[in-house]
Amino acid sequence: MKISCVQMNMEFCAPDKNFRHAKNLIKSAAEDNPDVIILPEMWNTGFFSKEKLRELSDVDGERTKTEIGLLAKSLGINVVAGSVANVKGDKVYNTAYVFDRTGNTVCEYDKTHLFSPMGEDKFFAKGKGFSTFSLDGVKCGVIICYDLRFPELARSLAVQGLDVLFVVAQWPDVRIPHLVTLAKARAIENQMFVAVCNSCGSTDNTKYGGNSVIFDSWGNELSSANGSEEIITAECDTDILSDKNKSINVFCDRRTDIYNLF
Repeated sequence: MKISCVQMNMEFCAPDKNFRHAKNLIKSAAEDNPDVIILPEMWNTGFFSKEKLRELSDVDGERTKTEIGLLAKSLGINVVAGSVANVKGDKVYNTAYVFDRTGNTVCEYDKTHLFSPMGEDKFFAKGKGFSTFSLDGVKCGVIICYDLRFPELARSLAVQGLDVLFVVAQWPDVRIPHLVTLAKARAIENQMFVAVCNSCGSTDNTKYGGNSVIFDSWGNELSSANGSEEIITAECDTDILSDKNKSINVFCDRRTDIYNLF
């Protein structure tokens, strides 16, 4: 599976401009013929407008499905469309959408861990679950930014036989070492590929740090970005996962009989 991360610099509170920019970047990434293209977190609005959140948000993912889903179909490429501010009913969610090569929505995931230090929990509703999905026969999962700090979530996905975990983020520049370290740990402990697509630039008063990265299941860095807008790509040979699981089978040796998680 060839994966491209689009490390995008979006404009705060400007969804029209951001949709145009995201589509242009996806088309640029497609020139390298990847199997999957990934966008970062909340690329439609930036993270996040407290005053005009509902006004700027997508509604039931309609615009994302129409514009990004159709683009995935026209290019014939799977797209992990980052996440968008998204109104569903009377609540706003931070929602990730994934489209297959035919433009069908194969995953819709609402962020479960909301970043309380920036008040995300006061403006967004919490997601209530997670799901796996297949892209070209490869079992995948997606989490959003702060979710990465909760190993329970990644492990819950991993025990379902995950091969690739996509992490879409708007991770601040000052904590980039945490992003890279946590992503590497999730790859090693769960024996899966981890592809992180972070944003860059600034929204409101926060600078975002880029440094998108793709790790293999041994924690080896396959590709990484710097702090500015760019596209990174890596070949992820998921065939190595069967050999890895044979040599160090942590899933066979887990002690679920003594774990006490609350």
